[in-house]
Amino acid sequence: MATTTTPPPTKVGAPAAAERTVEPPETRKFSIGRALAWAFMIIVILISLLPFYWMLRTALSSNNALYAGSDSLLPVDTSSGGFARVFGQQTGQEAIDAGGAGQPINFWRYLFNSIVVATLVTVGQVFFSAMAAYAFARLQWKHREKWFAFFLGGLMIPAIFTLLPNFVLIKQLGLVDTLLGIALPTMLMTPFAVFFLRQFFLGISTEVEEAALIDGASKVRVFFRLIMPMSVAPITTLAILTYISAWNEYFWALMVSYTDKSRVLTVALGVFKSQTPQSGPDWAGLMAATLVAALPMLLLFMFFAKRIVNSIGFSGIK
Repeated sequence: MATTTTPPPTKVGAPAAAERTVEPPETRKFSIGRALAWAFMIIVILISLLPFYWMLRTALSSNNALYAGSDSLLPVDTSSGGFARVFGQQTGQEAIDAGGAGQPINFWRYLFNSIVVATLVTVGQVFFSAMAAYAFARLQWKHREKWFAFFLGGLMIPAIFTLLPNFVLIKQLGLVDTLLGIALPTMLMTPFAVFFLRQFFLGISTEVEEAALIDGASKVRVFFRLIMPMSVAPITTLAILTYISAWNEYFWALMVSYTDKSRVLTVALGVFKSQTPQSGPDWAGLMAATLVAALPMLLLFMFFAKRIVNSIGFSGIK
């Protein structure tokens, strides 16, 4: 008579040692398609970085030797004279001997003006746009959606169409050739900023806000103590994008500023190029000034690139 044996009972919830298998980590096999994709990405990166390298190569070259060594990939007769002219560390005669114009450049004044204008635009636009976005997202009032659609239509109006009306307004206010006059047209709010923040506010749970209102908080208190802290990510992203845009603004600043007291870096680069000696443009000095003007924004984007990319496609708080 055959006998059968039964395995001992196992505890409920205890995994059997024999059933656990360790799977080896998945390894990606080499493929021609993946290699071509990486090669294409590297080529695109090199093409994107080439202008910055050429800018640095020209800035570190001697202005008098640039034309003779135009085919060289390395700095020609390496010199820091271009940066010295930008920072005002060369006398007029030394600048002329190096191929510059000889006129003094008030670089630090231009840098200060750019920082002030960009800060005014960023702080004002983010603050007022956040309040407008909260009103469109949470406050109940007649024809709210129609007014928002009308307001959003401002995105379809080219900026060039508003330059003349804004200039007339700034002139009537007596703000021509002032930093406030440069910052004011975009300091209050923009349709994009309102739309950007409104989409996030719509994703915030209304139960959180209703609980605060039941506890006796006003709408203003809810906005500043609840909504704003919960919206740090999109507000930071909007602030960075606004700061970069305000820093790079050129045409409006060119229309409004006439003297060094309100001239920003982007306009100062054009003035620097116009101070060209008869021998030819001061390419070394111009590229040095361009590199110095672009460096703050490159560093800003480098440190916050991940936050910007992650927040552009946010869907709100669930």
